[in-house]
Amino acid sequence: MRGLFRRTPATPANPATDASALGTTALALRMHAGAVVPAGCVGVVFDKGGRTRRAAQGERLALLEHESAFCFHPGPYSIDIMPFASAPELGLHLAFAIDAPDPRVPQQRFDLFLASEAEAAVTLSAIGAAIESTLQRELAQGNLELAPCTSLDEWNAFRAGLNQLLYTRFGLTVDDCVPVDLGDTVDYAQMLLARVHEPVQATRPGQKMAPAPVDAALADRHALRRLFLELPGVTCALRLACLPPGQLQFGQRQALLQRLDQVALSVATMPALTLAAPGQSLPTAQVQARARHAISAAAALDEAWSMVARLADAAHVDDADRIVANLEHHCAGRRRSAPEGGDA
Repeated sequence: MRGLFRRTPATPANPATDASALGTTALALRMHAGAVVPAGCVGVVFDKGGRTRRAAQGERLALLEHESAFCFHPGPYSIDIMPFASAPELGLHLAFAIDAPDPRVPQQRFDLFLASEAEAAVTLSAIGAAIESTLQRELAQGNLELAPCTSLDEWNAFRAGLNQLLYTRFGLTVDDCVPVDLGDTVDYAQMLLARVHEPVQATRPGQKMAPAPVDAALADRHALRRLFLELPGVTCALRLACLPPGQLQFGQRQALLQRLDQVALSVATMPALTLAAPGQSLPTAQVQARARHAISAAAALDEAWSMVARLADAAHVDDADRIVANLEHHCAGRRRSAPEGGDA
């Protein structure tokens, strides 16, 4: 009888699954079956195929086999980001929230982001780093413009592009964006020290710099999951986009859609990372090369989302062709069993 009334020791809280972090330091946390969606939060349940459904606050999560769940707090959140890596003292203060449900689409963009990219948690610092990286790439490529002496019209154009970019890429709605001076918070000495200690692989004179090794299995799995789940979303967005006159013609759009379908088929039938054939293993160098192609294909996927975000602004026929060509090239490289430059 004494055992019936014995006090059970309290289990220490796990920061990765502590629901109190939602809405402050974390946007979303992975939840287990039977958990109750916290107040003010939204549950997202998804299966291996990326199909999602939402659960309201207070609802107990009932998961079927092969299903996982996240809970997210819609915000609002605020972060400081550096739009230019070469000028870390110039910053932007962003206030954003997770998009409200759009009844016109079968799947919310943030739900897809959770299903394809989230691990145990989506922290505010992690999403800030992803936003910063995405914005820096768009500014470097000239897809967005933020001149030092920006006029009001130029600033409004930048804001419109940024709003559409973050909504299309992450499912986030920007509430406010203002320039800030980050000079007091930037440690220049630490930044230079980090650059000095970046790992560099030595090569013989005349050779190209050898790529740094990666955790092949983890990087490959993450990249292929993104490609498998997100390529249909990119294809659907391109198919449904209403383009102004003079943009992609019908035949050009159909050709791009057919190529994207072929890339998606290639991803769905991708061979195992470490096998050249059944029972035949690949050398380590070729496994690393395959993983790097998968990472590069995921980077091209990010550019595809950015292209979708700016379809209505200007003609992007050549840009769209380049992005799809990169996807085709790197997916073919991921399938390749022969050494780089050899016959597959």
